[in-house]
Amino acid sequence: MTFGGEGDIEFEVRGNAGVITMTRPQALNAINDRMVLAMDAALDAWRADARVRHIVLKGEGRAFSAGGDLLALYEMAKSGRPHYDFFRDEYQLNARLGVYEKPIVALIDGIVMGGGVGVAVHGRYRVMTENAVFAMPEVGIGFFPDVGGSHFLPRLPKKFGLYLALTGARIRAGDALISGIATHGVSAENLEDLEEALCQSGDADGVLARFDERQSLPEARLDHDEIERLFSAESVAGIVANLEREQDGSELAKSALEAMRTKSPTSMSVAYRQLQEGVKLDLADCMRMEFRILVRMLRGHEFVEGIRAVIVDKSNDPTWHPATLDEVTAEAVDAYFQPLGDDELAAFPDET
Repeated sequence: MTFGGEGDIEFEVRGNAGVITMTRPQALNAINDRMVLAMDAALDAWRADARVRHIVLKGEGRAFSAGGDLLALYEMAKSGRPHYDFFRDEYQLNARLGVYEKPIVALIDGIVMGGGVGVAVHGRYRVMTENAVFAMPEVGIGFFPDVGGSHFLPRLPKKFGLYLALTGARIRAGDALISGIATHGVSAENLEDLEEALCQSGDADGVLARFDERQSLPEARLDHDEIERLFSAESVAGIVANLEREQDGSELAKSALEAMRTKSPTSMSVAYRQLQEGVKLDLADCMRMEFRILVRMLRGHEFVEGIRAVIVDKSNDPTWHPATLDEVTAEAVDAYFQPLGDDELAAFPDET
């Protein structure tokens, strides 16, 4: 069964499940436009296919998906020809996954970051194993937590989404489960049996309840109450002040502060505002807002510089403009959120 994207993604109907497998293990299943369009075509076809009771989404190798194809986007942004079309397609897919008529089950056994989060987190079920590693690291490359980050991150309890957005912290299944990022936990050795059971049964909820073994997975490593206290502030600068005040007596505060000191001040400021706005919006409107931010980000300095330092040269020495939070003005942040006129993201499938 093919919907395009050959070599990068595979599709099959097995029993009651439509199974989507990302097959770029050497690239950690980084998502490209061919994969996005193919997934969208499959969702179109399977919506009316009575055989398909639910969708199973997984990645081949040691990653579910580590994000988007950043090098390709970097070259386009650097040349002055940013690849807006990829993001249009990706953001429309993200929005569609959040309202898709049939349950979507993401099986996450390895790395899930950035664009991979966007195809995993908006469906009904997210199953993580002890091998799962989750992060939204965008502010470290002069970008922002997109792919619906403005929708799901501010809805996580105890300011956890804000913590993830501003620090880029990597978390494991225990913290993902306690925060609601993951809905179920399954040991890696039982993941194939779970997939087979989902194919055999039309009741995804019942199968997942039967296989859920979160109690046997490692517990949360972070103190979520402390995160809520430290990240409850009216600005990024206020959060930094909290962290500076408590860094001597708190390893969490110290590590968060060290992480944030390496991030783009502009990106952190935009991300903070993005989450404030996103909690008031539905997913489709969040994607429209993110597309506005995206266009400005790809036209600016931070993204190209961040990719150069972190991905291309691997020198980890980005020169951010401006260099400090104090230099980021409210007017500069507001400019990222202004309407695009004729370039706005189009209507989504559920709205047409």
